[in-house]
Amino acid sequence: MNAFLALLTRDLTLALRQGSAIGTALGFYLIAVSIIPLGLGPDLALLSRIAPGILWISFLLSAVLSVDALFQEDRDDGSLDALAIGPLPSELIAASKSLAHWLTTCVPLIVVTPLAGLLLNMELNAVPKLLATLAVGTLGISFVAGAGAALTLGLRRGALLLPLLILPLFAPFLIFGVGALSGAAGAFSQSILLLGALSLFSVAAMPFAAALALRLSLE
Repeated sequence: MNAFLALLTRDLTLALRQGSAIGTALGFYLIAVSIIPLGLGPDLALLSRIAPGILWISFLLSAVLSVDALFQEDRDDGSLDALAIGPLPSELIAASKSLAHWLTTCVPLIVVTPLAGLLLNMELNAVPKLLATLAVGTLGISFVAGAGAALTLGLRRGALLLPLLILPLFAPFLIFGVGALSGAAGAFSQSILLLGALSLFSVAAMPFAAALALRLSLE
């Protein structure tokens, strides 16, 4: 556990020190949310109705921007080889990387989501529910993204292949995340439970898939 926490602290420190990935994700998120209303026109009722879908889609695209570097930078400087022969299992290495991505990318995006909701004329009473769905669902998204990053590690043009690989896997999170705010009776409780189940499954299963991919890429 100490080795896992040390690796997680290292990844968090590097991400905060560099800041480029966090800044890029936040900038893309706010720009995407700001541009979409320009194409839809001045219909505030329409914007309010489709705001959850716009925010979720923009969030997913923003979170993908920094995923390709999740393992690539450590591979380039030899850190990944050192980690592979260390005491920490490959599954925990992958889990640490995925958790670091969630803390440094998804959490800042969640923090600025209320501001993004205001740009889309989102109803204030829907914002807490949106934040809850993002907090529950995006943890699983980071672990799915981590597995995708491990699978494309070392591949030629892997950064281009990665979004094509993981974005379809985000569809269930998107469906239940937006469905939680549909306004139907019981929709929120049902959708948040399904999101939680998806996230728990991703947290439990994706590190094993990522670990297998890492071992194959390092052979």
